[in-house]
Amino acid sequence: MAASRKIFVLDTSVILYDHNALNNFQEHDVAIPVQVLEELDNMKGGNETRNFEARGFIRLIDELSRKKLINQWVHLNGQTKGKFRVILSGKPQRMDAEKIFGNDKYDHQIINAALILMEENPDRKVVLVSKDICLRLKAKALNLPAEDYETGKIKNVEALYTGKTVRNDFPDELVETLKNKTSVPVGNIPLDHIGANHFYAIRHNRKTLYAFYHRSSQTLTPVSTAPVFRIKPRNPEQAFALHALLDPAIRLVSIQGNAGTGKTLLALASALEQRKNYRQIYITRPVIPLSNREIGFLPGDAKSKTDPFLAPIWDNIRFIKEQYADDEKMLEKIDELIATEKIAIAPLAFIRGRTLTKIFFIVDEAQNLTPHEIKTIISRAGEHTKIVFTGDIYQIDTPYLDAESNGLSYLIENVKNHPLYAHVTLQKGERSELANLANDLL
Repeated sequence: MAASRKIFVLDTSVILYDHNALNNFQEHDVAIPVQVLEELDNMKGGNETRNFEARGFIRLIDELSRKKLINQWVHLNGQTKGKFRVILSGKPQRMDAEKIFGNDKYDHQIINAALILMEENPDRKVVLVSKDICLRLKAKALNLPAEDYETGKIKNVEALYTGKTVRNDFPDELVETLKNKTSVPVGNIPLDHIGANHFYAIRHNRKTLYAFYHRSSQTLTPVSTAPVFRIKPRNPEQAFALHALLDPAIRLVSIQGNAGTGKTLLALASALEQRKNYRQIYITRPVIPLSNREIGFLPGDAKSKTDPFLAPIWDNIRFIKEQYADDEKMLEKIDELIATEKIAIAPLAFIRGRTLTKIFFIVDEAQNLTPHEIKTIISRAGEHTKIVFTGDIYQIDTPYLDAESNGLSYLIENVKNHPLYAHVTLQKGERSELANLANDLL
C-alpha cells in the first residue's frame, strides 16, 4: 500500500493558483521544498489574488506545524488523506539540477528537492507538480516525472457548453405560439441540457425562431432581436446574450467569444438599459501587466496608471455615445452617470472587501482569472446584484493559465445547470471584416 502511494512535490506556481492544493491529492503524500516557503514569504504582502493565496497557504502550514515538526512527514487532516512534509535544502547524489542548469534560480533548487525525495524513496513514484511548463520540461530532462496541476481543469474544452442548440423537430403548435411572441410550457418535449437555462434556434418551414428555455418555469420564451440602448444585435447569438443580460431572473451571465464578437458592448448596453434598477454599474477587468512593483513605472496616480489598461471599456462607452449623437440630453445623462460614479470603471483589485449590493457588475477579460478568483467575485454578491463575466478562453495573458484551467472555463462547466445562470458563446465577429480575417486566417 505504501509503495502504491505517490509523492507529489508542489511548485510555488501551484500554491499561487490554489492555496488549498495540498489537500487535493487524495491518499498520496505531498511535499514542498523550503524554497517555496521563501517565495511565498516574498509574496504575502499586497492585495492581489496571489498575495491572498500565499497568505492562505502559510496559515495552513502554520496549523500543521503545531502538531509536529514539518521537516518530517505529518498527517494531513482527514482519514483518507496522505502526509505532508517540507523538504530542506540539499544536493542529490546522482543528478544535480543546479550544476546542470545553474544556481541562480529557485526553480533548480525545487527540482533538486524532488530529486532528493526520489533517492530517499526508490520504491515510490515522485512527481513534480507545476504550472510552469519550462520547469516541467527541465524536470523531465532529468528523468523526474512532472505534470500540471489538474484540479479545476476542464478536460475537454472543445466540448465546453455553448448555451445554445439548433432544433428542427419542435411541434407545430409550439412554434405557432412562439410566433405570437408568447411563452409556452415545454411539456413532454425532449430538450437539450434539460437542467440548464438554454437558448434554441428553432427551424420551421424554412424560417428560424429564437427561444429561451427557462429552467425554473419550464417554459420557452421568444427571444427579441430589438435594439437595446440603440445597440442592435447583429446575429442570433448576440440576441441570446442580450436576452440573458436583460432577464431579471438570471443573476449570473457569462459570454464567451473571440475578439470583436461584441461581448463587452452588449453587456454595457444592457447595463445602461437597466440603469434605474441598480444602484451602480461597475465595470472592471484584471490588470494583467501591472503588479504592485510594476505599476510605479507609469506616471500619475492610481487612476492614470490603470486607465491605459481599461481603455477598451472606455472605447465601448464612446461607441454607445456615438449612437446618441442626435440626442444631447442622453449624452449629458451618460456623462453625468460617469461623473457621479453611477457608472464606475476600475481595476478588479479595487473591489476586494466590498459587498456588491444592487450592482450590475461586469467583469471583462474573465479568462485571465483563476477559478478561485471567479469564486471570490461571485461570493461578494449581495441582494439584487447581477454579475456578468465576458472573455475569450483562447486569448489568455496570465502566466500558468490556459483554456482548460482558467476561471471562465471553470465557471461555464460547473455552473451551467444552475437556474440563476445563463451562458452564450458568440462565434461571429462583428467588429469588421478585417478583424474577422485575423480571427479566421491568422
